[in-house]
Amino acid sequence: MNKYDVVIVGTGVAGLFAALNLGREKKILIITKSAMDQSDSFLAQGGICVQLDDEDYGSFMEDTLRAGHYENKRDAVDVMIHSSREIIDDLIQIGVEFDRTSSGFSYTKEGGHSKPRILHCKDTTGKEINSKLISSVKKLPNVTLLEMSTMIDILAKDNRCYGVVVKKANHELKNYYAQVTILATGGIGGLFAKSTNFPHLTGDALAIALKHKIKLKDIDYIQVHPTSLYTEGSGRSFLISESVRGEGAILIDKNGNRFTDELQTRDILTKKIYEQMKKDQMPYVRLCLKDHVKADIAQRFPAIYEHCLQEGYDITKDCIPVVPAQHYFMGGIEVDLQSKTSMDGLYAVGETSCNGVHGKNRLASNSLLESLVFSKRAAQDIMAHWQTKKHPPFPRPDYVPYETMVKADKKLVLDEIRKEKEHAD
Repeated sequence: MNKYDVVIVGTGVAGLFAALNLGREKKILIITKSAMDQSDSFLAQGGICVQLDDEDYGSFMEDTLRAGHYENKRDAVDVMIHSSREIIDDLIQIGVEFDRTSSGFSYTKEGGHSKPRILHCKDTTGKEINSKLISSVKKLPNVTLLEMSTMIDILAKDNRCYGVVVKKANHELKNYYAQVTILATGGIGGLFAKSTNFPHLTGDALAIALKHKIKLKDIDYIQVHPTSLYTEGSGRSFLISESVRGEGAILIDKNGNRFTDELQTRDILTKKIYEQMKKDQMPYVRLCLKDHVKADIAQRFPAIYEHCLQEGYDITKDCIPVVPAQHYFMGGIEVDLQSKTSMDGLYAVGETSCNGVHGKNRLASNSLLESLVFSKRAAQDIMAHWQTKKHPPFPRPDYVPYETMVKADKKLVLDEIRKEKEHAD
């Protein structure tokens, strides 16, 4: 029987950081649906928030609450802010190289923030963090990595999780048993026609939670990012980071006039852009960096510069067409401040979880921070209770007949989101 102490599903920052914070004596299996670097964490451009000093606590809290329409869980926000500096120190220790100036760290500002408090690694912050986490996890002798393997169900009995059922690349179905399971499966962008997410992120953990009656929270809270690069083709939308606007870029209408404040929160700015598109009878508005961004554009935003160049736009000279696209999921599997779900032996972290930090709308660059803070707390909680908590024995290996398993499908999750939205309305 394939037995582990902990099974983690997902290789974004949340899943990997949880593994790094578990005891080295624990036998850990990490499963991912695609390749290890195919997570939305890897795509994050803008940066990661951090509390600047003691005086910044109040404004950081207010900025987060205001962006979330005051529907945030305040004690969760408090935990995130107070843990932020510790998380940055952890990242620096594993080799993450944040941009610096001659006087120290370089901080940028994004929509909804009252001051610059966002650390960044040019415009590939997520790639820098995720790649360093992958490198660190690969060095751990107690961790086994399984790529191209899809979780299609959890092994559960009497409201306790005993592991996961996985469909491997060769279509083989296999049970992996664990005393503790951590779901870190990311968002739901694959359910939408236009999204900045990888298309294989289809809310699998939500569908499984629905089947097993695991509590969900705020699943109709779905964030649209105001600025993705407009193309007529299909496929993942390329994000134009909010930090571009934070550095001074402006939005203009079809006549070349600026029409709104670019640093409003994402939901408000998205609404303004849609209104302008309707007024202009155009499928996009334009974003201009030239003469507005003081930094060396190609050096500060190299990934965006190169991608736009491939699409025929030189952002050092041209205004680029942008349009809103689905971006982030504020809802998810309901968890407490230790990331525990309503099922025993099951934790959820990252975008697939909902601890209430983001409220109805996420403040820019809080996602990486929230994922790291609460995945570390999950690992710490698991370790703190390992000796004192009596782990029940695994059930028989064949106790779950394969015909009862569910493969997460789009309709199941979308129907539930629609129901929640109709109820809220």
